[in-house]
Amino acid sequence: MGGVYCPTCEAGVEVTAKFCLSCGHDLTIQGPITATGHDLHQLKDVIRLREDLSMAEKFDMIARIEDGADPIALGIAAAADDGDLPPEQEAPAQNLDEVAPALQAATWDNGAAAAATDLATEGLKINDLKKAGAFDKEDKTFVEAMDLGRKATLELLKVSQGMVLPANDALQQVPIMQPPNKSFCPKCGSDIHANTMLQWKKWSDTSTEVLTIQLEAAMRTSLMHLSASYRDKIQDLQDQLSDAKKAVERAKEEAASAPKTETKEAEAPKAKEKKKTGKAAAATKAAPKKASSSPTKPKAGGLFGAKKPKKTYEGEPGGKAEWFL
Repeated sequence: MGGVYCPTCEAGVEVTAKFCLSCGHDLTIQGPITATGHDLHQLKDVIRLREDLSMAEKFDMIARIEDGADPIALGIAAAADDGDLPPEQEAPAQNLDEVAPALQAATWDNGAAAAATDLATEGLKINDLKKAGAFDKEDKTFVEAMDLGRKATLELLKVSQGMVLPANDALQQVPIMQPPNKSFCPKCGSDIHANTMLQWKKWSDTSTEVLTIQLEAAMRTSLMHLSASYRDKIQDLQDQLSDAKKAVERAKEEAASAPKTETKEAEAPKAKEKKKTGKAAAATKAAPKKASSSPTKPKAGGLFGAKKPKKTYEGEPGGKAEWFL
């Protein structure tokens, strides 16, 4: 297989082939193209017409181009002229719905993205959680987060492809990627624009597919890492809450048992005091009563006051008159 390609599908073709084995393009009408977009048949015609080259040099140059040499570096071709294209050759405006079709159709189940995520998280706790089923890619929140990431990426692609004007100063810094504005080679006359437009479209589609896989792997890994971090924080909070509940329960139990202990401790001295009081009372009952030393009060009299005590003369017989007076 030589270093030339089909101008329709860009599959590699033999330099002597009449048809492309991939798409069936008739190479006798439009010959193979080089990697620079130049028509091989036109390049051969230019080489044959050069009078400054010997026949051997011409054959050698043709062979080198067929093997994939750069005709521009060999001096037999040039880059196409820049400038505005005729209206019929201008690239048609791209529909917004056609931007990155692979990205818009992504369902976030690409095997390559999953493999890249596994490699990135190998040996980390995230991978263990993933294997344990902690992350559900079909979860509504997960899908919504991935869709938001896709939406942001599509907005950047629209700006980068010149389909919409930047909405703010930050988006004006996004590089604009547009297909090459080329027409014909000034030396060999190859229609480079037609070939480069095909190359641009294929490159754009392929790059979008790669971008979709990269985006899915990046967002999935980021979401898993973020989820694992919040999972650990939630677990720590749950442990703290559990410890706090246990501490409250212990405090309640201690508060409930504390009054009973104090009552028993307070009743113990009272019982001892009561016991002493009982013994003292028993001793008092057992002891004999002492005679009262206080004088006996005179008995109360009748209606007219207390009765006067009766006095009796106990002296000599002749002295009673004097005693009475």
